[in-house]
Amino acid sequence: MKKIKVTVLLLLCFGIAEMSFAQKKGDPLMQAPLGVQSYSFRNHWANGVESTLDIIQEMGFTELEGGAPRGISTEEFLKLCAARGISIPSTGTGFEALEADPQKVADQVKALGAKYVMVAWLPHNGDFTKANADRAIKAFNEGGKVLAENGITFMYHVHGYEFQPFEKGTLFDYIVKNTDPKYVSFQMDVMWTHFGGGDPVALLKKYGKRWVSLHLKDFRKGAPTDMTGLTGPENDVTLGTGELDIPGILRESNKIGIKHMFIEDESDEELENLPKSIAYLKSLKY
Repeated sequence: MKKIKVTVLLLLCFGIAEMSFAQKKGDPLMQAPLGVQSYSFRNHWANGVESTLDIIQEMGFTELEGGAPRGISTEEFLKLCAARGISIPSTGTGFEALEADPQKVADQVKALGAKYVMVAWLPHNGDFTKANADRAIKAFNEGGKVLAENGITFMYHVHGYEFQPFEKGTLFDYIVKNTDPKYVSFQMDVMWTHFGGGDPVALLKKYGKRWVSLHLKDFRKGAPTDMTGLTGPENDVTLGTGELDIPGILRESNKIGIKHMFIEDESDEELENLPKSIAYLKSLKY
C-alpha cells in the first residue's frame, strides 16, 4: 500500500513539474507565431502588393493567412513573401468551391504551400437552419476527405450564426457531432463566436483538438450582438480593449495545442490598431 502511495505521489509531482516546465511563470501567453489574416489589409493590396507586404513585415508578422491578391501570380506572391520571412500556412476558399470541386481547391492550396484551408461563410437566408447545417455537413465530410488525401486540413471558420438553438444544444454542436474528425476541423473566430452568443473559452474546452486555428479580434464593450454574423467596423476594437477574455482564450488554446493564430482587424483603423493589438498580446504572461 505504501509503495502505491509513493508511486502516485511521484507521478503527481512529475506531472506538476512537467506542466510548470511547459508553462513557467513569466512565459508569454501568445505561444504561436505572430500571424495576420490577409483581410486586415483589404484596403491596401490594390495600392501595391510589395508595399503592403512591407507593412506586414515591419509589424513583425511571420505568418499570413490568405492567398495572392488580384493582379499577381501565386508564384510571384510567394517569392515576395519569402523575401520578407513571411509564410502562408493557411488560406481560404468559398463554400460553393469546396462543394463543387474539392480537388481543385486542394490544388490551389498546395500551390501556396499551405497546409490548412478554411471556409468562412455558409449560404443561408435569414436565420441559419438545420437544412443549411445538413448541406454544410455533407460538403465538409466529402470535401474534407479529398483535402485530407492531399495532405491538407480542412477547417470551418465559425461565424456566429451557427449558435441557433437546436435540440439540447445549438446547430454548431450538431455540425461538430455530425462531421468526421479525420476530415473536418474548426477555426474559431473568437469575436464572431462571442457575437453569436458562444463562449470561446468554454467551446475550446468542450471540443478540444477539433479546434486547430484562431482568428484573434475583440468586440466593443456594450455593442449589440445577434446571430447574423454581421456587424459594423466600429465594433471591431484593439485586442484587450473589448469584451472578450483574450488571456483565457490564449491559455485554453495553448492547452489544446493550437499552433496558428491570426489577428484579423476588420475596423477602419487597422494600421493604428494592429500595432496596439500586437503590443497587447506580447504583454500577456503566464
